[in-house]
Amino acid sequence: MSTTLHRISSQRMFSGNHQRFSHYSQVNQCDMTFAVYHPELATGQHLPVLYWLSGLTCNDENFSTKAGAQRIADELGLVLVMPDTSPRGDDVADDPDGAYDFGLGAGFYVNATQTPYAKNYQMFDYVTKELPAIIEDNFNVTDKKSISGHSMGGHGAIICALKNPGMYQSVSAFAPITNPTQCPWGQKAFTGYLGADTDTWFEWDSCEMIKVLEAGDPFFTLPLKVTQGLADNFLEQQLKPEALTEACQRRGKELDYQGAAGFDHSYFFIATFIEEHLRFHRKYL
Repeated sequence: MSTTLHRISSQRMFSGNHQRFSHYSQVNQCDMTFAVYHPELATGQHLPVLYWLSGLTCNDENFSTKAGAQRIADELGLVLVMPDTSPRGDDVADDPDGAYDFGLGAGFYVNATQTPYAKNYQMFDYVTKELPAIIEDNFNVTDKKSISGHSMGGHGAIICALKNPGMYQSVSAFAPITNPTQCPWGQKAFTGYLGADTDTWFEWDSCEMIKVLEAGDPFFTLPLKVTQGLADNFLEQQLKPEALTEACQRRGKELDYQGAAGFDHSYFFIATFIEEHLRFHRKYL
């Protein structure tokens, strides 16, 4: 079934265009918004795609306006796709107390199973199935794709790669929530979206999944890069990068990990290292 896209805006940028679109999502059963930056290096040329997943409280516009990624994407010939972080709308269930770390703006890139969130919060299927199909049907792109993200989106990027062997050419993350079953943000989100049975949580936790990967799983050879600001206020309680580095080391999974002294959790941090990450991905696309 084809999807009708409604263009919200379009701005000329470098050689290409930065555009925002809305559409009705079949998996989330509501309108969704995403942004695309598409260089025009050659008329009709099909380019590979980098999907960017943003963090808590963000939407597609945070990365678009703050990271400065389009200049490098233009040089490298990369299409950037930036979805929203959750479903939205008057009929979409939110945190009953209006908290920032659950509900609208905080979809956690899982497929919710609990009422009332199961109706709309199918962000994993949206990011890995519905949105790529839309992009490949409507834009001049190849089927080569990589994925990256920040914080909650870093968690999402790694989970998408782990649960979809062979889909992505590379994966990277900025300050990811590496071990959500063991941190307050993740525990709250997983209880609300997945229920009280903690055994089901492990299927959405990067560290726990890496621990039980079968030998020969494609994830072991997938290029993985993580950059973490060492002045990040959320470092010890929420992000726990040592859990990821230890899980990878224990299983012999190569990880390009960089601890960046003096950097916090903000888009100043992302803007500093985004070029490094885009060049990393381009090597494999």
